[in-house]
Amino acid sequence: QVQLVESGGGLVQAGDSLRLSCAASGRIYTMGWFRQAPGKEREFVALILWSDGRTYSADAVKGRFTISRDNAKNTMYLQMNSLKPEDTAVYYCAAARVISVPMAPEYWGQGTQVTVSS
Repeated sequence: QVQLVESGGGLVQAGDSLRLSCAASGRIYTMGWFRQAPGKEREFVALILWSDGRTYSADAVKGRFTISRDNAKNTMYLQMNSLKPEDTAVYYCAAARVISVPMAPEYWGQGTQVTVSS
């Protein structure tokens, strides 16, 4: 069983930055971030492969968001720069015990709210 604990959401202005964190317990091979805006379906944001650090990101966030990991802490990060109001959503950490590209999560975090005001 894998548990995911997220932190780092908040209210910011357009153009600001935020960093989300997700600490995992247990062995995982793929971790990622999804987001869900009000009235919309949950969508993929980015993922990272734990073995070699390869990353994949959605077009909407390329060049602005960076996903990374700290193997020693078993923690994943999402550095979000140049935030836009359309980035407003609940952000969910996700994990899988296999290499999963595109990502099919087995586990989900509780979600953290990111709100970007214009």
